[in-house]
Amino acid sequence: MKSTILVICSVLIALVLGIQCGNRKTPEITETPTRGNIHIVADESFQPIVDAEIATFTSLYKYARITPDYLPEKDLISAFLKDSVKVVVTSWEPSEQQKELLLNSKQIIVRTTAVAYDAIALVLNKENKDSLMTYKNVNDLFTGKLTDWKEINSTSKLGKMVAVFDNEKSANIRYFKEEFKLDSRLPSNFYSVKSNEQVIDYVTKNKSAIGLVSVNWICDKHDSTSRSFSDKIKIAAISHRVLDPGSYFLPVQGSIYDKSYPFTRKINLVSRESFKGLGSGFISWCATEQGQRIILKSGLVPATMPIRLIQFKK
Repeated sequence: MKSTILVICSVLIALVLGIQCGNRKTPEITETPTRGNIHIVADESFQPIVDAEIATFTSLYKYARITPDYLPEKDLISAFLKDSVKVVVTSWEPSEQQKELLLNSKQIIVRTTAVAYDAIALVLNKENKDSLMTYKNVNDLFTGKLTDWKEINSTSKLGKMVAVFDNEKSANIRYFKEEFKLDSRLPSNFYSVKSNEQVIDYVTKNKSAIGLVSVNWICDKHDSTSRSFSDKIKIAAISHRVLDPGSYFLPVQGSIYDKSYPFTRKINLVSRESFKGLGSGFISWCATEQGQRIILKSGLVPATMPIRLIQFKK
């Protein structure tokens, strides 16, 4: 009798344990390199290419959702350093001091992946005939030595130059300050608006204006928005930093690649992800052939795939 009771109790215990184990679900994996839901921040200068990369990536991986915000560079860096966002798209690269600060305080490894090369174009009104500028001209513009179009062309009737850029916190203006070793001040004829789009709009309405925009906004011949912007303005050709000042280069793929156009820069994807999540997957994909072909098609220069220059002669 006792043996029978022990057997029955054992069976009941086993059944109860089996039911409990059966009710325990394996924890669902909510984020992998190709699925999940993340928020990234990108420099407003790079919005067209970021939108194109995200659209293609999320069409290939239907369980991936990437929500971008577009901010000026200073706000983007602040959000990244404060851990408000794990992945940013920017021309900025964290300094060793910033990396050490993050590593020592929170044991975070920062990874920077260059995916493309971009340039900053100087755009002019369609009626401006003076579309050739030397590197020194641009330097003088930023240092306040060049203020009137007559100093470039004595017959010009455009008058005083008005330089316009996207934002006081932008990467575009930070680039030129570093290029020409300027302090925080800009000449009095420099004005900021709120976006690259507004720079183009201002230049189309003001004959004496010269605008600073990312080539990313005007170089994609396959994009209707980019085409509409490029049709409204004229792009200045700039001489090389060092070589014959009589040779001028437009910010097109060939001259961006070999740096004959002087104002080029990288587009970086910077991550502080602590595991291989969707952010890491998106970064890796942008550096693959598929992601690089989108960059090539957009008019920018891929950073991780081989490039072949072809010269056409009439």
